[in-house]
Amino acid sequence: MHLLEEDQGRCVKADIISTVEFNSTGELLATGDKGGRVVVFQREQESKNQPHRRGEYNVYSTFQSHEPEFDYLKSLEIEEKINKIRWLPQQNAAYFLLSTNDKTVKLWKISERDKRPEGYNLKDEDGRIRDPTTITALRVPVLRPMDLMVEATPRRVFSNAHTYHINSISVNSDYETYMSTDDLRINLWHLEITNRSFNIVDIKPANMEELTEVITAAEFHPNQCNTFVYSSSKGSIRLCDMRAAALCDNHSKFFEEPEDPSNRSFFSEIISSISDVKFSHSGRYLMTRDYLTVKVWDLNMESKPLETYQVHDYLRSKLCSLYENDCIFDKFECVWNGTDSVLMTGSYNNFFRMFDRNTKRDVTLEASRENSKPRAILKPRKVCVGGKRRKDEISVDSLDFSKKILHTAWHPSENIIAVAATNNLYIFQDKVN
Repeated sequence: MHLLEEDQGRCVKADIISTVEFNSTGELLATGDKGGRVVVFQREQESKNQPHRRGEYNVYSTFQSHEPEFDYLKSLEIEEKINKIRWLPQQNAAYFLLSTNDKTVKLWKISERDKRPEGYNLKDEDGRIRDPTTITALRVPVLRPMDLMVEATPRRVFSNAHTYHINSISVNSDYETYMSTDDLRINLWHLEITNRSFNIVDIKPANMEELTEVITAAEFHPNQCNTFVYSSSKGSIRLCDMRAAALCDNHSKFFEEPEDPSNRSFFSEIISSISDVKFSHSGRYLMTRDYLTVKVWDLNMESKPLETYQVHDYLRSKLCSLYENDCIFDKFECVWNGTDSVLMTGSYNNFFRMFDRNTKRDVTLEASRENSKPRAILKPRKVCVGGKRRKDEISVDSLDFSKKILHTAWHPSENIIAVAATNNLYIFQDKVN
């Protein structure tokens, strides 16, 4: 694999990348960070004299999406951190994306301007209003070329609908609606209507002391606009059909793997919590990520997963220390490649894992400064548990748990991936001859 790196300076908390998302063509890549900023990268077009530059992503637009707020009724600070970004399919020359922090979803329009109007009648070129008595002739305004400007403008603000923190948003395949999900509720919005949303799932008990699980992620089916799934902290996934009832508290399908009693431990409940759920592009499969594994489910088989992949099973013996340093609560995401044949998810020590569903082969790769020279080829990494360590292996005891890859994205049609390692964005692509 080749490596292209976008380094976002020295690490301060605001620079830590909190979400990564390709648009539907893969020409644009958006990242959100803890400082409320969205950075959009655009792919270089291929030129005849530099054919190898195709695939490089350069900064296209940077804008402040969210600001810190304060909820005076609850005396709570609302972070500006961007939790999720979702692109809308492109309908015209402009691009649209949804970004959300804990409480507010915003719809942004990103557009280009390379011409400016000149020759106003009622104001001069500086924008000042002219004295009407000095206007003696009628001028026809003309458009003059100017340096390309990329503007990001907020078009809609969807607020005041969530009591708890928003953990995911998902655009429906009808491209008219989207849903926003917090710990206990899922709301359905129309993209044109900001003052009203419909509550489609509500798992809040009458008595909060009876609360046993929370919603961790939700996503719409890629081509059935009535179907969506949501995952829970108890390791279960519920598939809902909006045709059945307006409030989808009763699920259509329930996916859960019974726990092996021999593996039961103090940490079983924590590590079984699902941190991410994704439909395959085909819509036939579901992928879920819990703390130690990635599972693939067939929508037609609820009893057990079709495939289970161990991400970092060598951490089983380290769960006690991971609990003490709070790493056990890290929420790793997972992604499919464009053909649903390879899965990718992150791990610690800036490692990320890929699993080939056809060959059953897997590989561990590292995103680091050392191998971040352009055109560098990544070497597979191996972690050893106890015993003798080979020269090219890394011991499980020397893994750096502060370096973690929680957010990754895969180009919709090519082998290009984006990996967020703290405040650095690494972009890897298949080797081009």
